[in-house]
Amino acid sequence: MESQLWNWILPLLISSLLISIVAFYGFFFKPKRNSIRHDRTVSTVTSDVGSVNITGDTVADVIVVGAGVAGSALAYTLGKDKRRVHVIERDLSEPDRIVGELLQPGGYLKLLELGIEDCVEEIDAQRVYGYALFKDGKRIRLAYPLEKFHEDVSGRSFHNGRFIQRMREKAASLPNVQLEQGTVVSLLEENGTIKGVRYKNKAGEEQTAFAALTIVCDGCFSNLRRSLCNPQVEVPSCFVGLVLENCNLPYANHGHVVLADPSPILMYPISSTEVRCLVDVPGQKVPSIANGEMKNYLKTVVAPQMPHEVYDSFIAAIDKGNIKSMPNRSMPASPYPTPGALLMGDAFNMRHPLTGGGMTVALADIVVLRNLLRPLRDLSDGASLCKYLESFYTLRKPVAATINTLANALYQVFCSSKNEARNEMREACFDYLGLGGMCTSGPVSLLSGLNPRPLTLVCHFFAVAIYGVIRLLIPFPSPKRIWLGAKLISGASGIIFPIIKAEGVRQMFFPATVPAYYRAPPVKGETKCS
Repeated sequence: MESQLWNWILPLLISSLLISIVAFYGFFFKPKRNSIRHDRTVSTVTSDVGSVNITGDTVADVIVVGAGVAGSALAYTLGKDKRRVHVIERDLSEPDRIVGELLQPGGYLKLLELGIEDCVEEIDAQRVYGYALFKDGKRIRLAYPLEKFHEDVSGRSFHNGRFIQRMREKAASLPNVQLEQGTVVSLLEENGTIKGVRYKNKAGEEQTAFAALTIVCDGCFSNLRRSLCNPQVEVPSCFVGLVLENCNLPYANHGHVVLADPSPILMYPISSTEVRCLVDVPGQKVPSIANGEMKNYLKTVVAPQMPHEVYDSFIAAIDKGNIKSMPNRSMPASPYPTPGALLMGDAFNMRHPLTGGGMTVALADIVVLRNLLRPLRDLSDGASLCKYLESFYTLRKPVAATINTLANALYQVFCSSKNEARNEMREACFDYLGLGGMCTSGPVSLLSGLNPRPLTLVCHFFAVAIYGVIRLLIPFPSPKRIWLGAKLISGASGIIFPIIKAEGVRQMFFPATVPAYYRAPPVKGETKCS
């Protein structure tokens, strides 16, 4: 009965929230800066480049800085379209990271679209069919809505380094893709247009490389992004990572999220014998690993909140001592349209990794960019290309902003709080997801990247809040409970609206109203980058 009630209420919420979004549009919309940023990561091209003809033919069509997930996939995609691609990566050895290990089904669909789905083969990748949520001894299973897809479509989890090495091998297999180890020091600029990069090769020798288009994909610690965007990086928390060996998860082939105190714990298989465990620690500092504070924290604070099925494996992993940590970063995309250059991947846009949406966003961005570049044979007119590629920022926004907003909002909801209204929201979210029907399939389709629609996200987010209010008012709506319900709605608005504002309301909900949405491929004679 309760599930049927919510399946009836939600359509009404959709129409009312659409009106609310339109009303808030005037308050939230803020134009983006369109100027190029000059700083130490941009070098002016002068006579020291010797005999290189930077205005004529260049060695490559595209330079890709970084060969992580985004850079490697992009290099293969552009190389397959007969572009000459020069990839410069700081370290070509296999990475050892604790994130970038869970690819949502929506991301796997993008692998299929790009023709690189074989990169999850031969690395002992595990299929993922949904999530399991745990809170205060209760547990619910959330299955991905995969009924309409081919049986091969599901999430995938794996060792990040193995996946990246497969992607690099795939890119390097193309004769027109050059993969080189080197550290890019700066972008090379001439008359406001990026012409290439200055870098140090593996031997430490300073080199220059030139191309019609330079795409920066050098990751979350990018030293080049300040030249191309206005980075507003936040670090809400850190992940502490362990590997649980020979651990039987409560639900096989599922991601597991424990709504612990003070913040969530994630677990998912990364091979047939290993489970990744990520303990979220709020703030920018974590207990010291070196002096044993971290071990004590994990054993005394975290371990008692773990499902009993994994407790022994968790303690064994702590005692083994291979504990790593990394900051969780969030950064909305705020680019400076720059002739001759483009940002991609985590260098461009980040969200909290709670939902595992980063690779899906990066791969979706590559699909958008590939489709925009395919009609173009010549990329040499940087100014015209820049104006045309402004459409990239608009076309990517609905999908990327939905995944970003979900990740950042859900993290805040899943954290425990001293605020009673926030804790009511957390409890309501857990119970709402367990209602079944649209209340389960809708949010999970967003989480999986299979249906990343902004309005669907906002509707379900406020449906959770309203569900929480109704729970408070039944059976007797006392003044205290009414006041708490009002604070719950206010708190929910305080979570999601600032995130939406940072992402850009107009581009997120009304992309067709943005002039760049309709940009046609450039023709000769266009010279301005607006």
